[in-house]
Amino acid sequence: MSEHTLHVKVVTPDGVVFGHETASLVVLDTTNGDEGIMANHAPIIASLHIGEVKIVDEEEGFEEIIAVSGGFAEFSENQLTIVSDSAERAKDIDVERAEQAKERAEKHIAASDTDDVARAQAALMRAVNRIHVVTGKK
Repeated sequence: MSEHTLHVKVVTPDGVVFGHETASLVVLDTTNGDEGIMANHAPIIASLHIGEVKIVDEEEGFEEIIAVSGGFAEFSENQLTIVSDSAERAKDIDVERAEQAKERAEKHIAASDTDDVARAQAALMRAVNRIHVVTGKK
């Protein structure tokens, strides 16, 4: 690993979703706004929104986008670990299935009382995020 790169690992309760030795930049959607992490960044622990994680390795011409359902990120000593309940690489997302989940969540929100709305809204945010990661559309 060069002095200008960092190691990135994305983990869920099901195991490691992504691990890469040589990332030059990672952009996180934190609860305090977007956060860019590069090699030798100050140590940080940040809460994540339902959103995307963008991992770039300029030397290898590599870019990966991962949909996460919140969680947190911890960075120190050029090691970035992202922990989330669920995470999917863009290449693994079934857009048709995500569109169907989005439609179900929207219908559920429209027909729900206030107790169920928060759960349905979270499901909608996850579906929209998955679609965005693959298509770039929100």
